[in-house]
Amino acid sequence: MTDAVKGPASYFPSIEKKYGRPIAAWKELIRSALPARHGELVTWLKTEHGLGHGHANALVAHTLAEDSGK
Repeated sequence: MTDAVKGPASYFPSIEKKYGRPIAAWKELIRSALPARHGELVTWLKTEHGLGHGHANALVAHTLAEDSGK
């Protein structure tokens, strides 16, 4: 039996379904906006790309953690 996905990645299926863009594309977009702070990236995704707060936060948190090696 596989473990259920937890944390920010648990939002990924609904993000892809709702916004029609693969997670890899969102991560690339976030990385293109670096350097920026977590909150700035979340606000940017919400205002410029129409994401909800939880979805934007999950994408930013996962991307930044991935890039920091955590």
